[in-house]
Amino acid sequence: MKWITFLLLAAATAVAGDVPGPASGAPTPDGPAAPAAEAARPAAEAGSAKRRVVVIPVREQVDSPLLFIIRRGLKEAIEAKADAVVLDMKTPGGALDVTFEIMEALGKFPGETITFVDDQAISAGAFISATTNEIWFSPRGKIGAAAPVAATGQEIDKSMRQKVVSYLRAEVRSISEGKGYRGQVISAMIDEDFELKVGDTVLKPKGELLTLTASEAMKTYGDPPQPLLGAGIAGSVDELLVRKYGAGNFSVTRLEITWSEHVAVFLRGLAPILLGLGLLAIYVEFKTPGFGVFGISGIVCLGVVFLSNYVAGMSGHEPMLIFGLGLLLVLVELFFFPGVVVAALGGLVLMFGALIWSMADIWPNEPVRFDGDLLLKPLSDLGLGMLVAVGLALALAKFIPKGWFFNRLAVAQPIAGSAQVAGGAPGSEVGLGALIGRQGIAVTGLYPSGQIEIDGQRHEARLEVGSVPPGTRIVVRRRTSFGLLVEPQDSAL
Repeated sequence: MKWITFLLLAAATAVAGDVPGPASGAPTPDGPAAPAAEAARPAAEAGSAKRRVVVIPVREQVDSPLLFIIRRGLKEAIEAKADAVVLDMKTPGGALDVTFEIMEALGKFPGETITFVDDQAISAGAFISATTNEIWFSPRGKIGAAAPVAATGQEIDKSMRQKVVSYLRAEVRSISEGKGYRGQVISAMIDEDFELKVGDTVLKPKGELLTLTASEAMKTYGDPPQPLLGAGIAGSVDELLVRKYGAGNFSVTRLEITWSEHVAVFLRGLAPILLGLGLLAIYVEFKTPGFGVFGISGIVCLGVVFLSNYVAGMSGHEPMLIFGLGLLLVLVELFFFPGVVVAALGGLVLMFGALIWSMADIWPNEPVRFDGDLLLKPLSDLGLGMLVAVGLALALAKFIPKGWFFNRLAVAQPIAGSAQVAGGAPGSEVGLGALIGRQGIAVTGLYPSGQIEIDGQRHEARLEVGSVPPGTRIVVRRRTSFGLLVEPQDSAL
Protein backbone atom coordinates (compact mmCIF):
# COMPACT_ATOMS: atom_id res chain seq x y z
CA MET A 1 0.00 0.00 0.00
CA LYS A 2 2.83 2.44 0.77
CA TRP A 3 4.38 2.16 -2.70
CA ILE A 4 0.94 2.60 -4.37
CA THR A 5 0.37 5.80 -2.35
CA PHE A 6 3.85 7.02 -3.31
CA LEU A 7 3.13 6.46 -7.04
CA LEU A 8 -0.22 8.32 -6.83
CA LEU A 9 1.40 11.34 -5.15
CA ALA A 10 4.17 11.40 -7.75
CA ALA A 11 1.66 11.32 -10.63
CA ALA A 12 -0.40 14.15 -9.11
CA THR A 13 2.74 16.28 -8.74
CA ALA A 14 3.72 15.65 -12.36
CA VAL A 15 0.24 16.63 -13.65
CA ALA A 16 0.26 19.84 -11.59
CA GLY A 17 3.63 20.75 -13.00
CA ASP A 18 2.36 20.34 -16.59
CA VAL A 19 -0.46 22.93 -16.20
CA PRO A 20 0.60 26.16 -17.94
CA GLY A 21 0.58 29.34 -15.92
CA PRO A 22 -0.70 32.77 -16.98
CA ALA A 23 0.98 34.52 -19.88
CA SER A 24 3.92 36.66 -18.81
CA GLY A 25 3.81 39.82 -20.80
CA ALA A 26 1.66 39.09 -23.87
CA PRO A 27 1.22 42.21 -25.99
CA THR A 28 -2.19 43.94 -25.96
CA PRO A 29 -3.81 46.19 -28.59
CA ASP A 30 -3.94 49.23 -26.32
CA GLY A 31 -0.55 49.28 -24.71
CA PRO A 32 2.66 47.48 -23.88
CA ALA A 33 2.90 43.97 -22.55
CA ALA A 34 1.02 43.45 -19.30
CA PRO A 35 2.76 41.80 -16.34
CA ALA A 36 1.94 38.23 -15.47
CA ALA A 37 -0.07 39.20 -12.38
CA GLU A 38 -2.23 41.60 -14.46
CA ALA A 39 -2.87 38.95 -17.14
CA ALA A 40 -3.96 36.44 -14.50
CA ARG A 41 -6.32 38.91 -12.79
CA PRO A 42 -9.45 38.38 -14.96
CA ALA A 43 -9.31 34.62 -14.55
CA ALA A 44 -8.93 34.95 -10.79
CA GLU A 45 -11.85 37.40 -10.58
CA ALA A 46 -14.07 35.14 -12.67
CA GLY A 47 -14.00 32.37 -10.10
CA SER A 48 -15.00 28.80 -10.78
CA ALA A 49 -18.45 29.59 -12.29
CA LYS A 50 -18.64 30.72 -15.90
CA ARG A 51 -19.98 34.19 -16.56
CA ARG A 52 -23.09 34.30 -18.73
CA VAL A 53 -22.85 37.03 -21.35
CA VAL A 54 -25.53 38.19 -23.81
CA VAL A 55 -24.36 40.13 -26.89
CA ILE A 56 -26.92 42.50 -28.46
CA PRO A 57 -26.16 44.00 -31.89
CA VAL A 58 -26.67 47.79 -32.15
CA ARG A 59 -26.58 48.55 -35.84
CA GLU A 60 -27.65 51.35 -38.18
CA GLN A 61 -30.03 54.10 -37.00
CA VAL A 62 -31.20 54.44 -33.41
CA ASP A 63 -34.97 54.19 -33.86
CA SER A 64 -37.96 52.18 -32.66
CA PRO A 65 -36.88 48.81 -34.14
CA LEU A 66 -33.55 49.08 -32.31
CA LEU A 67 -35.37 49.91 -29.06
CA PHE A 68 -37.50 46.79 -29.48
CA ILE A 69 -34.47 44.60 -30.12
CA ILE A 70 -32.48 45.94 -27.15
CA ARG A 71 -35.46 45.68 -24.83
CA ARG A 72 -36.11 42.07 -25.85
CA GLY A 73 -32.42 41.20 -25.47
CA LEU A 74 -32.27 42.74 -21.99
CA LYS A 75 -35.38 40.89 -20.83
CA GLU A 76 -34.04 37.60 -22.16
CA ALA A 77 -30.74 38.28 -20.39
CA ILE A 78 -32.57 38.91 -17.10
CA GLU A 79 -34.61 35.72 -17.45
CA ALA A 80 -31.43 33.77 -18.25
CA LYS A 81 -29.73 35.30 -15.17
CA ALA A 82 -26.91 36.65 -17.34
CA ASP A 83 -24.00 38.35 -15.60
CA ALA A 84 -23.28 40.86 -18.36
CA VAL A 85 -24.73 42.38 -21.51
CA VAL A 86 -22.49 43.62 -24.33
CA LEU A 87 -23.78 46.13 -26.88
CA ASP A 88 -21.92 45.42 -30.13
CA MET A 89 -22.26 48.96 -31.47
CA LYS A 90 -21.92 50.49 -34.89
CA THR A 91 -24.35 53.38 -35.28
CA PRO A 92 -24.32 56.91 -36.72
CA GLY A 93 -26.96 58.06 -34.20
CA GLY A 94 -30.68 58.56 -34.39
CA ALA A 95 -33.81 59.70 -32.57
CA LEU A 96 -33.30 61.33 -29.18
CA ASP A 97 -36.58 60.13 -27.64
CA VAL A 98 -35.79 56.52 -28.54
CA THR A 99 -32.28 57.02 -27.13
CA PHE A 100 -33.72 57.98 -23.74
CA GLU A 101 -35.96 54.89 -23.74
CA ILE A 102 -32.95 52.68 -24.50
CA MET A 103 -30.96 54.35 -21.70
CA GLU A 104 -33.86 53.72 -19.30
CA ALA A 105 -34.10 50.09 -20.39
CA LEU A 106 -30.35 49.56 -19.81
CA GLY A 107 -30.79 50.88 -16.27
CA LYS A 108 -33.20 48.01 -15.52
CA PHE A 109 -30.59 45.32 -16.13
CA PRO A 110 -29.11 44.29 -12.74
CA GLY A 111 -25.81 42.94 -14.09
CA GLU A 112 -22.87 44.59 -15.81
CA THR A 113 -23.38 46.47 -19.09
CA ILE A 114 -20.59 46.97 -21.62
CA THR A 115 -20.39 48.83 -24.93
CA PHE A 116 -18.04 47.60 -27.63
CA VAL A 117 -17.60 50.41 -30.18
CA ASP A 118 -17.07 48.63 -33.51
CA ASP A 119 -16.41 50.94 -35.16
CA GLN A 120 -18.52 54.02 -34.38
CA ALA A 121 -20.78 55.34 -31.65
CA ILE A 122 -21.81 58.74 -32.96
CA SER A 123 -24.43 61.10 -31.51
CA ALA A 124 -27.14 58.92 -29.91
CA GLY A 125 -24.66 56.04 -29.84
CA ALA A 126 -22.43 58.11 -27.52
CA PHE A 127 -25.34 58.67 -25.09
CA ILE A 128 -26.19 54.98 -25.01
CA SER A 129 -22.51 54.10 -24.46
CA ALA A 130 -22.31 56.55 -21.55
CA THR A 131 -25.10 54.60 -19.81
CA THR A 132 -23.14 51.35 -19.70
CA ASN A 133 -20.60 50.44 -17.02
CA GLU A 134 -17.66 50.14 -19.41
CA ILE A 135 -16.84 51.36 -22.92
CA TRP A 136 -14.45 49.25 -25.01
CA PHE A 137 -13.17 50.07 -28.48
CA SER A 138 -12.04 48.27 -31.58
CA PRO A 139 -8.72 49.63 -32.89
CA ARG A 140 -10.63 51.82 -35.38
CA GLY A 141 -13.40 52.81 -32.95
CA LYS A 142 -14.73 56.38 -32.80
CA ILE A 143 -17.16 58.04 -30.41
CA GLY A 144 -18.58 61.56 -30.14
CA ALA A 145 -20.28 64.37 -32.14
CA ALA A 146 -23.40 64.16 -30.02
CA ALA A 147 -24.90 67.63 -30.51
CA PRO A 148 -28.71 67.49 -30.77
CA VAL A 149 -30.27 68.20 -34.19
CA ALA A 150 -33.79 68.16 -35.59
CA ALA A 151 -35.33 64.94 -36.89
CA THR A 152 -34.57 66.14 -40.45
CA GLY A 153 -30.87 66.52 -39.59
CA GLN A 154 -30.98 70.32 -39.63
CA GLU A 155 -29.78 72.61 -36.86
CA ILE A 156 -32.38 73.62 -34.27
CA ASP A 157 -32.76 77.25 -33.21
CA LYS A 158 -30.43 78.62 -30.56
CA SER A 159 -32.86 78.93 -27.65
CA MET A 160 -34.21 75.41 -28.11
CA ARG A 161 -30.70 74.02 -28.55
CA GLN A 162 -29.59 75.59 -25.26
CA LYS A 163 -32.52 73.97 -23.43
CA VAL A 164 -31.88 70.56 -24.96
CA VAL A 165 -28.11 70.75 -24.33
CA SER A 166 -28.67 71.78 -20.71
CA TYR A 167 -30.99 68.83 -20.16
CA LEU A 168 -28.65 66.40 -21.89
CA ARG A 169 -25.66 67.50 -19.86
CA ALA A 170 -27.64 67.04 -16.64
CA GLU A 171 -28.72 63.60 -17.80
CA VAL A 172 -25.13 62.63 -18.60
CA ARG A 173 -23.88 63.88 -15.23
CA SER A 174 -26.48 61.79 -13.44
CA ILE A 175 -25.40 58.58 -15.19
CA SER A 176 -21.65 59.31 -15.10
CA GLU A 177 -21.11 59.83 -11.38
CA GLY A 178 -18.13 57.82 -10.15
CA LYS A 179 -16.96 57.04 -13.71
CA GLY A 180 -13.88 59.23 -13.97
CA TYR A 181 -13.89 61.81 -16.72
CA ARG A 182 -16.93 60.38 -18.50
CA GLY A 183 -19.35 63.17 -17.60
CA GLN A 184 -16.96 65.88 -18.80
CA VAL A 185 -16.06 64.00 -21.99
CA ILE A 186 -19.69 63.38 -23.03
CA SER A 187 -20.54 67.00 -22.20
CA ALA A 188 -17.77 68.08 -24.58
CA MET A 189 -19.39 65.89 -27.24
CA ILE A 190 -22.77 67.55 -26.70
CA ASP A 191 -21.91 71.23 -26.20
CA GLU A 192 -19.54 73.06 -28.50
CA ASP A 193 -19.22 75.86 -25.91
CA PHE A 194 -17.96 73.45 -23.23
CA GLU A 195 -14.18 73.45 -22.69
CA LEU A 196 -12.74 70.06 -21.76
CA LYS A 197 -9.75 70.59 -19.52
CA VAL A 198 -7.92 68.10 -17.30
CA GLY A 199 -5.44 69.81 -15.03
CA ASP A 200 -3.51 72.27 -17.19
CA THR A 201 -4.20 70.34 -20.42
CA VAL A 202 -6.98 71.60 -22.68
CA LEU A 203 -8.33 68.60 -24.58
CA LYS A 204 -11.09 70.46 -26.42
CA PRO A 205 -11.38 74.23 -26.73
CA LYS A 206 -14.67 76.05 -27.05
CA GLY A 207 -16.23 76.27 -30.48
CA GLU A 208 -16.07 72.62 -31.60
CA LEU A 209 -17.49 69.23 -30.73
CA LEU A 210 -15.39 66.43 -29.33
CA THR A 211 -14.92 63.13 -31.17
CA LEU A 212 -12.43 60.58 -29.82
CA THR A 213 -10.59 57.72 -31.48
CA ALA A 214 -9.87 54.52 -29.59
CA SER A 215 -6.30 55.53 -28.72
CA GLU A 216 -7.41 59.00 -27.62
CA ALA A 217 -10.12 57.52 -25.38
CA MET A 218 -7.48 55.28 -23.75
CA LYS A 219 -4.98 58.05 -22.92
CA THR A 220 -4.48 58.50 -19.20
CA TYR A 221 -4.67 61.78 -17.30
CA GLY A 222 -4.58 62.99 -13.71
CA ASP A 223 -3.01 61.67 -10.55
CA PRO A 224 -3.45 58.77 -10.18
CA PRO A 225 -3.57 58.28 -13.98
CA GLN A 226 -6.83 56.96 -15.43
CA PRO A 227 -8.10 56.57 -18.99
CA LEU A 228 -10.09 59.43 -20.42
CA LEU A 229 -13.08 57.32 -21.42
CA GLY A 230 -12.26 53.76 -22.51
CA ALA A 231 -11.87 50.57 -20.51
CA GLY A 232 -9.75 48.85 -23.16
CA ILE A 233 -9.14 48.13 -26.84
CA ALA A 234 -9.94 44.72 -28.35
CA GLY A 235 -10.16 43.33 -31.84
CA SER A 236 -13.56 41.67 -31.25
CA VAL A 237 -16.18 41.00 -28.62
CA ASP A 238 -14.65 37.59 -27.92
CA GLU A 239 -11.24 39.14 -27.34
CA LEU A 240 -12.83 41.69 -25.03
CA LEU A 241 -14.42 38.94 -22.94
CA VAL A 242 -11.20 36.90 -22.81
CA ARG A 243 -9.28 39.90 -21.53
CA LYS A 244 -11.99 40.77 -19.03
CA TYR A 245 -12.96 37.36 -17.66
CA GLY A 246 -10.21 35.02 -18.82
CA ALA A 247 -10.30 32.31 -21.49
CA GLY A 248 -12.90 29.62 -20.81
CA ASN A 249 -14.51 31.57 -17.96
CA PHE A 250 -17.58 32.75 -19.86
CA SER A 251 -20.36 31.56 -22.15
CA VAL A 252 -21.82 33.80 -24.86
CA THR A 253 -25.36 34.05 -26.22
CA ARG A 254 -25.77 36.31 -29.25
CA LEU A 255 -29.12 37.85 -30.07
CA GLU A 256 -29.70 37.09 -33.73
CA ILE A 257 -31.80 39.49 -35.80
CA THR A 258 -33.52 38.12 -38.93
CA TRP A 259 -35.54 39.75 -41.70
CA SER A 260 -38.75 38.31 -40.27
CA GLU A 261 -38.16 40.21 -37.03
CA HIS A 262 -37.81 43.47 -38.92
CA VAL A 263 -41.16 42.75 -40.56
CA ALA A 264 -42.73 41.94 -37.20
CA VAL A 265 -41.37 45.17 -35.70
CA PHE A 266 -42.97 47.08 -38.57
CA LEU A 267 -46.28 45.32 -37.94
CA ARG A 268 -46.07 46.39 -34.28
CA GLY A 269 -46.95 49.90 -35.43
CA LEU A 270 -50.09 48.50 -37.06
CA ALA A 271 -51.26 46.76 -33.89
CA PRO A 272 -54.56 48.70 -33.51
CA ILE A 273 -55.54 47.99 -37.13
CA LEU A 274 -54.64 44.30 -36.83
CA LEU A 275 -56.56 44.08 -33.57
CA GLY A 276 -59.60 45.65 -35.21
CA LEU A 277 -59.48 43.29 -38.19
CA GLY A 278 -59.00 40.29 -35.92
CA LEU A 279 -61.88 41.19 -33.61
CA LEU A 280 -64.19 41.89 -36.56
CA ALA A 281 -63.31 38.58 -38.24
CA ILE A 282 -63.92 36.61 -35.05
CA TYR A 283 -67.27 38.39 -34.52
CA VAL A 284 -68.40 37.54 -38.05
CA GLU A 285 -67.25 33.94 -37.52
CA PHE A 286 -69.51 33.66 -34.48
CA LYS A 287 -72.43 34.89 -36.56
CA THR A 288 -71.91 32.42 -39.43
CA PRO A 289 -72.43 28.65 -39.48
CA GLY A 290 -69.42 26.39 -39.07
CA PHE A 291 -65.80 27.51 -38.88
CA GLY A 292 -63.87 28.87 -41.84
CA VAL A 293 -62.19 31.84 -43.48
CA PHE A 294 -63.29 34.50 -40.99
CA GLY A 295 -62.20 32.52 -37.94
CA ILE A 296 -58.82 31.68 -39.45
CA SER A 297 -58.27 35.30 -40.52
CA GLY A 298 -59.10 36.60 -37.04
CA ILE A 299 -56.71 34.18 -35.37
CA VAL A 300 -53.94 35.07 -37.84
CA CYS A 301 -54.37 38.82 -37.21
CA LEU A 302 -54.25 38.39 -33.43
CA GLY A 303 -51.30 36.00 -33.78
CA VAL A 304 -49.38 38.66 -35.71
CA VAL A 305 -50.08 41.11 -32.86
CA PHE A 306 -48.60 38.63 -30.37
CA LEU A 307 -45.56 38.01 -32.55
CA SER A 308 -44.87 41.71 -33.03
CA ASN A 309 -45.22 42.36 -29.29
CA TYR A 310 -42.78 39.54 -28.56
CA VAL A 311 -40.21 40.89 -31.02
CA ALA A 312 -40.71 44.38 -29.60
CA GLY A 313 -39.67 43.05 -26.20
CA MET A 314 -43.06 43.75 -24.68
CA SER A 315 -44.12 40.21 -23.84
CA GLY A 316 -42.75 36.73 -23.43
CA HIS A 317 -44.35 33.39 -24.25
CA GLU A 318 -46.80 33.46 -21.32
CA PRO A 319 -49.46 35.70 -22.94
CA MET A 320 -49.47 33.40 -25.99
CA LEU A 321 -50.16 30.42 -23.73
CA ILE A 322 -53.01 32.24 -21.98
CA PHE A 323 -54.46 33.33 -25.32
CA GLY A 324 -54.22 29.77 -26.62
CA LEU A 325 -56.05 28.49 -23.54
CA GLY A 326 -58.81 31.06 -24.08
CA LEU A 327 -59.09 30.13 -27.75
CA LEU A 328 -59.30 26.44 -26.80
CA LEU A 329 -62.21 27.17 -24.44
CA VAL A 330 -64.04 29.05 -27.20
CA LEU A 331 -63.54 26.17 -29.67
CA VAL A 332 -64.73 23.66 -27.06
CA GLU A 333 -67.87 25.77 -26.67
CA LEU A 334 -68.46 25.92 -30.45
CA PHE A 335 -67.85 22.28 -31.35
CA PHE A 336 -68.62 20.21 -28.24
CA PHE A 337 -70.83 22.14 -25.80
CA PRO A 338 -72.66 24.81 -27.79
CA GLY A 339 -74.97 26.98 -25.77
CA VAL A 340 -73.18 26.47 -22.43
CA VAL A 341 -71.87 30.09 -22.64
CA VAL A 342 -69.61 29.75 -19.58
CA ALA A 343 -66.71 28.21 -21.53
CA ALA A 344 -66.90 30.77 -24.34
CA LEU A 345 -67.21 33.69 -21.90
CA GLY A 346 -64.22 32.47 -19.88
CA GLY A 347 -62.27 31.98 -23.09
CA LEU A 348 -62.99 35.51 -24.28
CA VAL A 349 -61.91 36.94 -20.91
CA LEU A 350 -58.62 35.03 -21.14
CA MET A 351 -58.06 36.13 -24.76
CA PHE A 352 -58.63 39.83 -24.03
CA GLY A 353 -56.53 39.62 -20.87
CA ALA A 354 -53.72 37.99 -22.83
CA LEU A 355 -53.92 40.73 -25.47
CA ILE A 356 -53.49 43.45 -22.84
CA TRP A 357 -50.71 41.48 -21.13
CA SER A 358 -48.81 41.03 -24.40
CA MET A 359 -48.76 44.80 -24.97
CA ALA A 360 -47.63 45.75 -21.43
CA ASP A 361 -43.94 46.55 -20.87
CA ILE A 362 -43.32 44.15 -17.95
CA TRP A 363 -39.76 43.44 -16.79
CA PRO A 364 -38.79 40.06 -15.29
CA ASN A 365 -36.89 41.54 -12.33
CA GLU A 366 -39.55 44.06 -11.28
CA PRO A 367 -42.85 43.60 -9.40
CA VAL A 368 -45.93 44.09 -11.57
CA ARG A 369 -47.78 47.29 -10.69
CA PHE A 370 -51.08 47.79 -12.47
CA ASP A 371 -50.78 51.54 -12.78
CA GLY A 372 -51.63 54.01 -15.54
CA ASP A 373 -48.16 53.98 -17.07
CA LEU A 374 -48.21 50.21 -17.51
CA LEU A 375 -51.74 49.87 -18.89
CA LEU A 376 -52.18 53.13 -20.80
CA LYS A 377 -50.59 51.94 -24.05
CA PRO A 378 -52.21 48.46 -24.09
CA LEU A 379 -55.68 49.82 -23.30
CA SER A 380 -55.36 52.60 -25.86
CA ASP A 381 -54.28 50.09 -28.57
CA LEU A 382 -57.14 47.75 -27.63
CA GLY A 383 -59.60 50.66 -27.63
CA LEU A 384 -58.42 51.79 -31.06
CA GLY A 385 -58.70 48.21 -32.28
CA MET A 386 -62.31 47.98 -31.11
CA LEU A 387 -63.09 51.31 -32.80
CA VAL A 388 -61.60 49.96 -36.02
CA ALA A 389 -63.70 46.79 -35.69
CA VAL A 390 -66.94 48.72 -35.07
CA GLY A 391 -66.19 51.16 -37.89
CA LEU A 392 -65.51 48.38 -40.37
CA ALA A 393 -68.59 46.48 -39.24
CA LEU A 394 -70.77 49.53 -39.87
CA ALA A 395 -69.11 50.17 -43.23
CA LEU A 396 -69.67 46.56 -44.35
CA ALA A 397 -73.18 46.25 -42.90
CA LYS A 398 -74.87 46.80 -46.25
CA PHE A 399 -72.80 43.95 -47.74
CA ILE A 400 -73.68 41.44 -45.01
CA PRO A 401 -75.36 39.14 -45.72
CA LYS A 402 -76.52 40.14 -49.23
CA GLY A 403 -73.28 41.25 -50.85
CA TRP A 404 -71.10 39.23 -53.22
CA PHE A 405 -68.08 39.73 -50.93
CA PHE A 406 -69.71 38.02 -47.98
CA ASN A 407 -71.28 35.30 -50.06
CA ARG A 408 -67.88 34.34 -51.49
CA LEU A 409 -66.17 34.17 -48.10
CA ALA A 410 -68.93 32.69 -45.96
CA VAL A 411 -68.58 29.02 -45.18
CA ALA A 412 -72.16 28.09 -45.88
CA GLN A 413 -74.49 29.14 -48.67
CA PRO A 414 -77.22 30.07 -49.20
CA ILE A 415 -78.19 32.10 -46.12
CA ALA A 416 -79.69 35.23 -47.64
CA GLY A 417 -83.32 34.45 -48.20
CA SER A 418 -83.57 31.43 -50.47
CA ALA A 419 -83.15 27.68 -50.36
CA GLN A 420 -82.68 24.96 -52.91
CA VAL A 421 -84.97 21.97 -53.22
CA ALA A 422 -83.06 18.76 -52.53
CA GLY A 423 -82.52 17.06 -55.86
CA GLY A 424 -84.47 19.73 -57.72
CA ALA A 425 -83.62 22.61 -59.96
CA PRO A 426 -81.71 25.58 -58.50
CA GLY A 427 -84.60 27.90 -59.28
CA SER A 428 -87.05 26.12 -56.90
CA GLU A 429 -87.01 28.58 -54.00
CA VAL A 430 -89.14 29.57 -51.04
CA GLY A 431 -88.78 32.76 -49.00
CA LEU A 432 -87.35 32.17 -45.54
CA GLY A 433 -89.85 34.52 -43.92
CA ALA A 434 -92.69 32.15 -44.79
CA LEU A 435 -91.07 29.32 -42.83
CA ILE A 436 -91.50 30.86 -39.36
CA GLY A 437 -93.55 28.46 -37.23
CA ARG A 438 -93.06 25.53 -39.63
CA GLN A 439 -91.82 22.15 -38.45
CA GLY A 440 -88.98 20.21 -40.02
CA ILE A 441 -86.17 17.77 -39.34
CA ALA A 442 -82.43 18.23 -38.77
CA VAL A 443 -80.71 16.46 -41.66
CA THR A 444 -77.31 17.21 -40.06
CA GLY A 445 -76.36 17.66 -36.46
CA LEU A 446 -76.92 21.22 -35.20
CA TYR A 447 -73.77 22.05 -33.14
CA PRO A 448 -75.28 24.68 -33.02
CA SER A 449 -75.37 25.25 -36.82
CA GLY A 450 -76.22 22.90 -39.62
CA GLN A 451 -78.95 22.04 -42.14
CA ILE A 452 -82.64 21.35 -41.70
CA GLU A 453 -85.28 20.07 -44.16
CA ILE A 454 -88.83 21.36 -44.53
CA ASP A 455 -91.09 19.93 -47.22
CA GLY A 456 -88.12 18.53 -49.14
CA GLN A 457 -86.18 21.80 -49.04
CA ARG A 458 -82.89 22.21 -47.19
CA HIS A 459 -82.03 25.38 -45.29
CA GLU A 460 -79.16 26.63 -43.17
CA ALA A 461 -80.21 26.95 -39.53
CA ARG A 462 -78.83 27.20 -36.03
CA LEU A 463 -79.93 26.66 -32.45
CA GLU A 464 -79.91 29.48 -29.97
CA VAL A 465 -78.98 27.13 -27.10
CA GLY A 466 -77.57 23.61 -27.03
CA SER A 467 -77.18 21.03 -29.80
CA VAL A 468 -79.20 18.21 -31.37
CA PRO A 469 -78.25 15.11 -33.40
CA PRO A 470 -79.41 14.39 -36.97
CA GLY A 471 -83.08 13.29 -37.26
CA THR A 472 -84.35 15.59 -34.50
CA ARG A 473 -87.69 17.27 -35.12
CA ILE A 474 -87.36 21.07 -35.01
CA VAL A 475 -89.55 24.19 -35.18
CA VAL A 476 -88.54 27.44 -36.93
CA ARG A 477 -88.85 30.36 -34.50
CA ARG A 478 -87.52 33.33 -36.45
CA ARG A 479 -85.30 34.49 -39.26
CA THR A 480 -81.99 36.23 -38.51
CA SER A 481 -79.48 38.04 -40.68
CA PHE A 482 -77.58 34.77 -41.09
CA GLY A 483 -80.36 32.20 -41.57
CA LEU A 484 -83.10 30.48 -39.56
CA LEU A 485 -83.18 30.21 -35.79
CA VAL A 486 -84.79 26.92 -34.66
CA GLU A 487 -85.39 24.91 -31.54
CA PRO A 488 -86.18 21.22 -30.86
CA GLN A 489 -89.86 20.42 -31.20
CA ASP A 490 -89.93 18.73 -27.77
CA SER A 491 -88.80 21.89 -26.01
CA ALA A 492 -91.34 23.95 -27.97
CA LEU A 493 -94.28 21.92 -26.66
